[in-house]
Amino acid sequence: MAPVKHFYVLGLGTFGGALARQLNKNGCRVTGIDSHREHVEDIKDELYEAIIADATDFDTLKHLNFKDANGVFISMGEDISHSLLATLHAKELGAKRIIVKGVSQDHGKLLKSLGVERVIFPEAEIAATLADRVTWPNIIDFLPIDPEYSFMEVAVPDDMVGKSLMQLNLRQQFGVWVVGIKDSMTGKLEMFPDGGYSLGCDQLILVVGKQSSLEQLRNKT
Repeated sequence: MAPVKHFYVLGLGTFGGALARQLNKNGCRVTGIDSHREHVEDIKDELYEAIIADATDFDTLKHLNFKDANGVFISMGEDISHSLLATLHAKELGAKRIIVKGVSQDHGKLLKSLGVERVIFPEAEIAATLADRVTWPNIIDFLPIDPEYSFMEVAVPDDMVGKSLMQLNLRQQFGVWVVGIKDSMTGKLEMFPDGGYSLGCDQLILVVGKQSSLEQLRNKT
């Protein structure tokens, strides 16, 4: 049995609280910290541990076992000095994986300079996803792997129905690799289909490629 993952969430406001709850639902052990009593009281029964404390205070944080945790999430509201301080302390205390909710692009640059793994901008990311979904309704899902490559799940366009992967030659056309075909009705997944595989109207294509190549395919659909 795999060991239970342990995460710290510093800041239990709207975003931090939702994140902590979802991590808990995913079976993780979550320690949440917030200086506002009402935030802690609202969530304490759902987490492994909920602490009323100042997450920018080094003397408070030094009693936490950041170095052995699977990750530290920091969501400290609109005051960038708070998240920068919490990030700096978490780094000094040995946190190996730090993910921070950003306030602005400049804030994000400062956080990156401190060595955080990722800076997230929830509103911007949700807006981008929504805009993409309504612009390209055939695109079901999009998952970045690194800054250059991503996975994309796309519904089979009408003009591809009945054609084989060899005929379509998506690698030649768009520079993407087909790694799976999924039946949208049954959920059955065919991994690494051969060139003779013919596409149906109720199927999804799972492809991987560079962002620029995926954009070409997305514009086609």
